[in-house]
Amino acid sequence: MDDGSRKLVSPKIKTRQQLRDLIGARPRSKKVIICHGTFDVVHPGHVRHLLYAKSKADILIASLTCDQHVTKADMRPYVPEHLRAINLAAFEMVDYVIIDDNPTPIETIKFLEPDYFAKGYEYVAGNIPPKTQEEMAALEPFGGEMIFTPGDIVYSSSRFIESAPPNISTEKLMVLMQEENFDFGDMRAALGQFAGMKVHIVGDTIVDSFTRCSMIGGMTKTPTMSVRFEEKVDYVGGAGIVAKHLCAAGADVTFSTVLGDDNLAAFVLDDLEKSGVNCQPIIDPTRPTTNKNAFVASDYRLLKVDTLDNRSISDKIVKKLQKQIASENAAIVVFSDFRHGIFNKHTIGDLVSAIPDGAYRVADSQVASRWGNITEFKGFDLITPNEREARFALGDQDSVMRPLATELFKKAECKTLILKLGARGILTYRTRPEGDPRTIISVDSFADTVLDAVGAGDALLAYASLAMVATGGNEALASVLGNIAAGLECEYDGNETVKPGAILERLARIENAINYSNS
Repeated sequence: MDDGSRKLVSPKIKTRQQLRDLIGARPRSKKVIICHGTFDVVHPGHVRHLLYAKSKADILIASLTCDQHVTKADMRPYVPEHLRAINLAAFEMVDYVIIDDNPTPIETIKFLEPDYFAKGYEYVAGNIPPKTQEEMAALEPFGGEMIFTPGDIVYSSSRFIESAPPNISTEKLMVLMQEENFDFGDMRAALGQFAGMKVHIVGDTIVDSFTRCSMIGGMTKTPTMSVRFEEKVDYVGGAGIVAKHLCAAGADVTFSTVLGDDNLAAFVLDDLEKSGVNCQPIIDPTRPTTNKNAFVASDYRLLKVDTLDNRSISDKIVKKLQKQIASENAAIVVFSDFRHGIFNKHTIGDLVSAIPDGAYRVADSQVASRWGNITEFKGFDLITPNEREARFALGDQDSVMRPLATELFKKAECKTLILKLGARGILTYRTRPEGDPRTIISVDSFADTVLDAVGAGDALLAYASLAMVATGGNEALASVLGNIAAGLECEYDGNETVKPGAILERLARIENAINYSNS
């Protein structure tokens, strides 16, 4: 990569070329030593290692593995590369820090030709590992030496993180904003551009019902639970709630869906009209409006009864949907797939072909428990699956998160992937120029208290999609706004829509926290 493509946020943090200019070529008047590692959480073992290394040379360079090449453990690194670099630069004994874009330090060793390369004591105990032998071989041509720092305790960053992970979400956000060159004013400006943005959403409507009961007891002759009915409450869900989130954010929303000829269809149309959504329903009298009714007693779900027909929509309905999609001059087209008839391997191609040129294409396929696959929406601008859906799509239950997301990103051939990870936040993968390591964005969850996580992904999709178009494709800013919306949704009891005012309030609170920490 070009050494100038990564923004440097501390005078001690240097590019490889800058370091070679500073230390000069061999032979040098001052000895140079390099310590290399992930340094995910800097702990006492690291400090001892760095102090010993500094005692052996005049200039200590701390080299750390970039985020892209950290593959050990899941959701690592916990601390992003620029924050790790800042942590190392804060130590007095460290003269310079470099973020190594390569998977191993071999290239940096060959390029800088240090006098010494320091390894921890654990690497010399017993047989020398093959990777350490490769590093020793890289030092040999120019006369460099390997030094093993003494010590009898190995401190594991992973062990520290897994026992009690530090809450550094604010610090991560601050570094991300510096690295990606946007601020809170930019996020507020993006929110202001949502008003009137034309969005066309196509997908399966679901009516989510909650039948609340109270316990009476069990029957004496049969193993039957007995409950007393209290109330039944209906909510518009599925693609319908995505449409409501987009409308609540300020967009001009058209919603194409298939409904039955029944009372629930009338309920859906009335609710969407009150929410400001322009619904263009296609009524199919041969199927019911999809209804999922959960029987709840004392906050426990006793039973769920689904009334639905998952067979494919007819060719006639496909043509009607194609006509609606093609006729809407929308800036964003969202396909919201719950695999209840509209989307399948026979219809997706025809529906995708109807999307007008120039529209920003978004797909969300919440089908982890049924047949369906997010990768069927190939070549979209943005897809937003969760971890379970990603594993379902790839048939992979074993890979840790970053390799899993990398494979899904490649297979889906999308421009941007936002992988939803629940309480762990999100990972965003994006298309970058060849050699640019900044393909991955990690954003922690912004939920204070999780009351009900249902609908968090819908809120994220709505705000992230609008922000992508409003900013001309700023994936980092869109990821942050979408994740804040998801966090707020988790704090609501029920699938309520997230308003821009709530986003602005949360932005102000986060900004105050950052300003306080910097004061």
